[in-house]
Amino acid sequence: MAVDGRAGIDAALVRRLVAAQFPEWRHLEVTPVEVDGWDNRTYRLGDTMSARLPTAEVYVAAVDKENEWLPRLAPELPVAVPAILGRGEPGEGYPFPWSIRGWLPGETAAPERIHDLPAFAVSVAEFIRALQRCDTTGGPLAGAHCFYRGTPPAHYDGETRRCLSILDGQVDTAAAARVWAAALEARYDGPPLWFHGDLAFGNLLVEHGKLTAVIDFGTAGVGDPACELVLAWTMLDDRSRAAFREAVGQDEGTWARARGWALWKALLTLSQDTTRADQREVIEKVLADASA
Repeated sequence: MAVDGRAGIDAALVRRLVAAQFPEWRHLEVTPVEVDGWDNRTYRLGDTMSARLPTAEVYVAAVDKENEWLPRLAPELPVAVPAILGRGEPGEGYPFPWSIRGWLPGETAAPERIHDLPAFAVSVAEFIRALQRCDTTGGPLAGAHCFYRGTPPAHYDGETRRCLSILDGQVDTAAAARVWAAALEARYDGPPLWFHGDLAFGNLLVEHGKLTAVIDFGTAGVGDPACELVLAWTMLDDRSRAAFREAVGQDEGTWARARGWALWKALLTLSQDTTRADQREVIEKVLADASA
C-alpha cells in the first residue's frame, strides 16, 4: 500500500474534498492505491472510481490536458484508459485542481506478472502505433507540460554532459558520449505524433499477464515519438526487445534518439545515486544495442 500523507495529501483530505464538491459520493470509502506515482497521489473512491491529486504545481497542467484529451483518444486505442468522471477544484486547504476517474481493473505490470514478455512487448507496441494514428489536430505540442518529451533530446544536452562528467570512470562515458552524439544528430523531420511519454511498468495494467490498460497520461503530448521507445531498455530483455522493435517499427533515426532519451534518464538517476544497479543495467543495454 502506498504511504498515506506524501506531499501533504492523505485520505482524510480526499474525503473532505469529495464531500464538499461531489456530495453524491461522500459515503464512499477512500483508500490509498497499492502502487502510487510521484506526480500525483491516487486514492480509490469506492469500488468503481478513483481520485487523483497533483503533488506540486508543476504537475497541474496534466489535469486539464488529460480531462480534455483522454475521452477523445480512448475510442481509438486497443486497451482501456482512464474515464474522466469529474474535475475537482482547489479547496479544503489543497491548492490545485484534481480529478475523479473510473477505476480500471488489473494489476500494475511487473515481470513476475507477465507470462510471455515478447507477446506483452508486442501489445505495448500495438498501443503505441494506435496512439500515433490518432488525430493530432489541436493537440498539446511537446513542451514544458510534458517535461520536453517529444522535443529534440538536445533540450537535455547540458544535463547529460554534466552527468557524463560526474560518472567518468564509473560507466563507459566514451561510448555513452557517442550514443548521445548520435541522438543529437538524428533530427526528427516527420509529422508530430501522439505519445504517452511515460510507458513504464507502473503505468501499465495487466490481467492474466496480458496488457489491459494504460494509465497516467500526464506527460502525453504531440511531437517526436522517440521518447516512447525508452521501455525497450528499461523493461525488456533481448528477445522481447526484438519483438517490440519489429512490431513498433520506426526508422533508425528515431531509435537513435530513443537511445539518447533512455541514456539521459539513466545517467541522471545514476549520477544522483550511484548504487542504482538498475540504471547501470539500462546504460549497459543501451550501449550494447548501439554497438550491435
